Amino acid sequence: MQDSVDRHVAVWARELDWLDPVKEAIVARLAILGRHTAQARRDVLDSDGLKYWQYKVLLMLRRSGPPYESSPSQLAERLGLTRGALSARLGAVEEAGLITRTHETGDRRRVRVRLTEAGHAAFEAHAAAEDAGEGALLAALTEEERRSLADLLRKLVLAAESGHAPGPTSPGPRRSRSAGR
Repeated sequence: MQDSVDRHVAVWARELDWLDPVKEAIVARLAILGRHTAQARRDVLDSDGLKYWQYKVLLMLRRSGPPYESSPSQLAERLGLTRGALSARLGAVEEAGLITRTHETGDRRRVRVRLTEAGHAAFEAHAAAEDAGEGALLAALTEEERRSLADLLRKLVLAAESGHAPGPTSPGPRRSRSAGR
C-alpha cells in the first residue's frame, strides 16, 4: 500500500541522486501529520465557537492547577504576550463568562484571573473533542505501535530541544545531472 509520500519520494529520488529517501519519507510524513493535526484543532475550535487565543487562555489557567487562577503577569509570560496584549484579550474571554478578574483584598492593584465553571466546561469540551480526533487518527496503530512511535518521537524531540538537531544551514548538495557526462 502506497501513500502520497511514497509517490513524492519516488519522484525526488529520481531527480536528486543525493536524496536520502528514508529521511525524506519521515520528514514529509511528519509534516503531513502536523498539518492534519493543526487543521483538526482548528475544526474543533470552530465547532466550539472558541478562538485559538481564547482556548490558550483557558489552557494556561487550567494547566496552573487548582484553583485555576493566575496573575495577569504570570499568564502573559506563559502565553508569550505583553501585559497590554493580554489585557485586551482577557476582556473578550471575561465577557463570554469563561474567566473572572478579581482584585485581591487589601491591594486593589493586584488582580487574579480565574476560570469560571463555564470556562472549565468549555475547556473540557474542547479537550475531549480534540482527544477523540487524535484517538481516531491513532486507531490505525496497535497499542504496541503507539508506544514505539511515542518513544521514537521522544528521541527526535530530545535531539531538537537539546540543540543536537540543527536546522537547515544550506540547501543541500548542488550537483548537476550533466556533471558526469
